[in-house]
Amino acid sequence: MQVSVENVDKLERKLTVKFPAERLETQVASRISEMSRTVRLKGFRPGKVPVTVVRQRYGAQVRGEVLSDLIGSTLREAVEKENLRPIANPAVDTTGAAENGEIAYTATFEVMPEFPEIDVSALEVTRQTAEVSEADIDKMVETLRMQRRHFDEVERASQEGDFVLFDYAATTADGRFPAEGLERGGSVLGSGNLFKEMDEALTGHAAGDSFKASISFPENFRNADLAGKSAEVEFIVIKVQQPVLPEVDADFIQLFGIADGDVETFRKEVRGNLERELKAALLARLKSSVAEALANSFDIDVPKGLVQGEAREMAQQSVPRGQQAPQELVEQAVGFARKRVQAGLLIGEIARKQQLTLDRSRVAEQLAAIASTYEEPEKVIEVYNSDPQLMSGLQNRVMEDQVAEWVADHAKTSEVVLSFDEIMRPVGG
Repeated sequence: MQVSVENVDKLERKLTVKFPAERLETQVASRISEMSRTVRLKGFRPGKVPVTVVRQRYGAQVRGEVLSDLIGSTLREAVEKENLRPIANPAVDTTGAAENGEIAYTATFEVMPEFPEIDVSALEVTRQTAEVSEADIDKMVETLRMQRRHFDEVERASQEGDFVLFDYAATTADGRFPAEGLERGGSVLGSGNLFKEMDEALTGHAAGDSFKASISFPENFRNADLAGKSAEVEFIVIKVQQPVLPEVDADFIQLFGIADGDVETFRKEVRGNLERELKAALLARLKSSVAEALANSFDIDVPKGLVQGEAREMAQQSVPRGQQAPQELVEQAVGFARKRVQAGLLIGEIARKQQLTLDRSRVAEQLAAIASTYEEPEKVIEVYNSDPQLMSGLQNRVMEDQVAEWVADHAKTSEVVLSFDEIMRPVGG
């Protein structure tokens, strides 16, 4: 086997590999001979199909399969021989035809960059910490009660938290909406479903009230006829309903799978869930701090393919599901994507150099945490265990966690104590 390498770019390599055509033909003949003993064809007894018939019927298919296998095996040999570290599957080009007794192909791919000596001792990293308090548990219990509230009709004037059903018509400089009759709407006041001016207009009115108010509709209002316009709005309140929250009793607690309905058991379960969420959020912030410190301190070449892929993924997250992100958004994301890729490569190199091994117990713990958010956790675990790609992604995330913690333990790390809310519900977050 002959191998030659061309440096196309800083990180792009073009590998040309040649191997004897006889190697291909020998393996094709062997596989066809084997097939003649196992293949079933109409008109022939099992194991008695002539080799010539098998070659005529399946020769092209077998040749393609054998060629693909040979390219795969020789490419692995060539990459190892040349001490290359590809970062993605190569683009292979070949005619598959023999020339001068050899078959040649080219494989183009990007390789891992050269890494400097990564000394993290001078890196400045922030490790944020927080604990779940009894007040945080109280707040979560109230949230769970709110999620299971029902509404009872009342005769009093509406207030924040009430559900108000109403009819309305809005008149702008461009005309009336709707052109005839009234539009119906309903919302819980203060929930954010309506914008502030509409909430304020509907607050303090009882069922049967008719009134008018001057309203400035926001630019993003769902009705294009009213979006960004000022209008005189006629309202008729149909009904007002107040929220009624369930008591934290055995019936309520049993809704969460706690058979005995015990309050203390319930609060322990709530605490456990909050602590798992908090742990994940703190680790995510630590990883972000480590990644930023690494990317800012060690400048390395990054593979264009990885950067473009990351930029496309980042851009795709900013458009509705099912839509393709425009190229303009992808280009805007390239700078951030480069930083992410750079940090990811450095994290991977630290894991390799420090010979960090994957903590299987942490993989199992994270998988259990993921599965616990579904109705049938055991099926989620089964899916992960049967899907190598899903499991590989989970394992990579766990290794990133381990690297982040290793860096924090060896860097100039400052600790910042925050509250649960500051971590889970940051201002502007």
